[in-house]
Amino acid sequence: MAELSRYRGRLAPTPTGLLHVGHACTFWTAYERARAAGGTLLLRIEDLDPDRCRPEFTTAVFDDLSWLGLEWQEGPDLGGAYGPYTQSQRLAYYREIWQQLYAAGVIYPSPHSRKDVDLALLAPHDGPEPTMGDADPAAGDGAQAEEREPIFPASLRPAAMPGPEEWSDPGQVNWRFRVPDGDAIRFVDQRMGEICRVSGVDFGDFLVWRRDGFPSYELAVVADDHAMQISEVVRGEDLLTSTARQLLLYRALAWEPPQFFHCPLVRDAAGRRLAKRSGAVSLRTLRAAGQSPEDLRAGWQ
Repeated sequence: MAELSRYRGRLAPTPTGLLHVGHACTFWTAYERARAAGGTLLLRIEDLDPDRCRPEFTTAVFDDLSWLGLEWQEGPDLGGAYGPYTQSQRLAYYREIWQQLYAAGVIYPSPHSRKDVDLALLAPHDGPEPTMGDADPAAGDGAQAEEREPIFPASLRPAAMPGPEEWSDPGQVNWRFRVPDGDAIRFVDQRMGEICRVSGVDFGDFLVWRRDGFPSYELAVVADDHAMQISEVVRGEDLLTSTARQLLLYRALAWEPPQFFHCPLVRDAAGRRLAKRSGAVSLRTLRAAGQSPEDLRAGWQ
């Protein structure tokens, strides 16, 4: 008997709004790659933003993905060996990963507010002007596709990393991963070829835990993709720098990273990438107007 494919992919929507054409394109690509490999596709609901994630958007995810014709073999509705498949139900596991990162000495408490960061970047410096980095989602090497934000300034790092006995849990404070400055993080994207980001230049110390008691996107995604044995991550090319950050987490945890396939972004008539916050037209609206999944695929192809 032929050996079954070890390919494991995932659909990972965040229920902070209704899905739009950009989501549909990326999720369809993930579905097609899993199907072509004869592998398994799982659905994971990434609902770690309690202020914006709403039950009606989660319900809409299942309805819209089914309307698109997507099929998955594991998920909140189907179960599976790697559940739960809803991130808000996995907080105890994320705390275990925080403990591992803390024990490895690579994260530190960061009480600074966004205002503190802005003020630090405005202050005079002896060296060159701060380099701009990339924003978390929440994302040729595709750099033009990514949003830009000031990187976390090294001047706000603590003088020393916390000792092994200082903290037993994250507490009500942000925690950041201390990046190795000047380290070239390279990976081969399955669509775009070799990608390189330099830590401390393209991105700075990044959040792994939030003061509201939830892990950051970076920590949760790495933890779940490892635990669920994902072999390939399919997502938008706006997350290329996020991938570099996540590779540092894989390294610190001594885990083997998956492969990556970053999809081109779907843009509006003005060339702006589609986003929930910019009011991109939802699949629900297009469906009500009589569009079919075949119409959508013809449009983005």
